[in-house]
Amino acid sequence: MDLASLGISMLSMGGMGALFAAGLAVANKKFYVEEDPRIAMILDNLPGANCGGCGLPGCGNYAESLVLGRVELNGCPVCNDDVRESIADIMGLRALKGEKIVARVLCQGGNYESAQKGVYLGIEKCTAAHITGGGDKLCLYGCLGYGECVDACPFDAMHMSENGLPVINEDKCTGCGNCEEACPRNIIEMHSVHDTVFVACRNEDSPKDSRKVCIKACVGCSLCVRGVEEGQMTMENNLARIDYNKYGRSHELPTAKCPTQAIVLMESTPAKNIDKHSVVVVSKEVLSA
Repeated sequence: MDLASLGISMLSMGGMGALFAAGLAVANKKFYVEEDPRIAMILDNLPGANCGGCGLPGCGNYAESLVLGRVELNGCPVCNDDVRESIADIMGLRALKGEKIVARVLCQGGNYESAQKGVYLGIEKCTAAHITGGGDKLCLYGCLGYGECVDACPFDAMHMSENGLPVINEDKCTGCGNCEEACPRNIIEMHSVHDTVFVACRNEDSPKDSRKVCIKACVGCSLCVRGVEEGQMTMENNLARIDYNKYGRSHELPTAKCPTQAIVLMESTPAKNIDKHSVVVVSKEVLSA
């Protein structure tokens, strides 16, 4: 190729490049959508954990959806009241005071309470153990003890106890729900910090079988159901269940006669009017009695 041809080719390519660049500049100017400055301001106030507790992929998506009116002001479970007030000021709204939501572990079947069926040699993950026979415990409903919930917590609000059960640090827990989603046995639930009475068992086996696999299992005796007002508690599939819409937020156990102490009180301070010798009191740092 001679120099003339080479020069023409270079000029042609340069001209095409300039033409395309000009076209992109015009398109950018014509179709440019200015981002609402409130999105960046809200994002600066959000915790930046991208935990997904709001139901969206990350904090950026939540900030944008909030400005567009697609989510509520209290949609982020990680934000405290001060952050909500700051975001409300940005949005020109009134902040809503939200109740603190924390994770509750509804199982007391640790290494000392649960019967063992053998040595588990598989992958030490709860999901893997759950789908391959249930790990080394006989109970098919209780905590597997491999800490997949702890790994899922982005706030360092959980750890595994020496007894092989997850322990919640309420001060750090934001109620994002990651641990609840990670648990294949569904023994972790999000509750208001004011809900204190729980049936800490998920075993739906017959009373005879459940008692064999865990000394803290609910045995379906119905003493608790008969000890409260009608509808506050029910028996479903051999398991006592509390209706929090009807039971309210009592700081007293519905019965002190639970033969396996499957009903527990989870609160940070001692409750009043309770015989501590007849019930199990569970602090925010300890789940298993």
